[in-house]
Amino acid sequence: MKVLIIGLGSIAQKHIDAILRININAEIYALRREDSTSLHPSVVNIYSLTDISRISFAIVCNPTSYHASTIELLIRNKIPMFIEKPLFDNLSRKDLVEQVIASGIITYVACNLRFLESIRFIKNELKLKRVNEVSIYCGSYLPDWRPGVDFKTVYSANREMGGGVHIDLIHEIDYMFWFFSKPLSAKRYFSSKSSLKINSYDYANYLFEYSGFNVNVQLNYYRRDPKRCLEILCDDGTFYVDLLKNTVAWNGNLIFESDNTITDTYYSQMDFFINRVLKMSEKFNDINEAYEILTLCLED
Repeated sequence: MKVLIIGLGSIAQKHIDAILRININAEIYALRREDSTSLHPSVVNIYSLTDISRISFAIVCNPTSYHASTIELLIRNKIPMFIEKPLFDNLSRKDLVEQVIASGIITYVACNLRFLESIRFIKNELKLKRVNEVSIYCGSYLPDWRPGVDFKTVYSANREMGGGVHIDLIHEIDYMFWFFSKPLSAKRYFSSKSSLKINSYDYANYLFEYSGFNVNVQLNYYRRDPKRCLEILCDDGTFYVDLLKNTVAWNGNLIFESDNTITDTYYSQMDFFINRVLKMSEKFNDINEAYEILTLCLED
């Protein structure tokens, strides 16, 4: 198996670790600029796609603002794609989505929270419940995300690089879509008013309308004590899902728990992609579905 990585940052390391757990003999290559001299112990640097042949798939994990041009390159070379979220930083490239679909190239857009056990557990439980209201929250402190790195230099903090909490934390809207499908309507509010003083949005609030309930999603970059949770009010009680603890409570009583963490989902996700999506046994969050989810984040 030959894997091409485009964008050798911190998220790439998670994918590399997952690939080598699945197949220790996998050959991993990184497409780099000619002036790139940094080396990775498990990766071979290349500087042109002509340097290798028969690529099994490519991982697109460079800054979001470069995704479109990278996908264009991979379409020309007919290479299956594992695309790190978010798909794009704007909605101007629907044509590119249509090109990928027309080409028949396999695509998957990363949505690793769908592989967290507590999320999978609650999705199954919801089949038996009448939902009245859903609240989704994710808040953490951006400067803590990458220790030793000036947070103001990374893409998350820079709008021109495709950053901003409204799409950086698209996972919360992704699993909402996975649970409930497309809402009837959406209202959005974005701002950047915190002491972080970054030019991308550090706060986002969404209200999504469904036929029998509403979903509120709040996201921020400035919460010192991380919190990531899901609360679902049903006719006969309330579910509370703590994603950081990987637990589910029903009316205050613990009904599910796992020792696994969100980090473990990167392995589950990659295993699913290689053994199910890549072998065409299952279609899951392809580029078309991911674009539809992106419209919920960005569309006016």
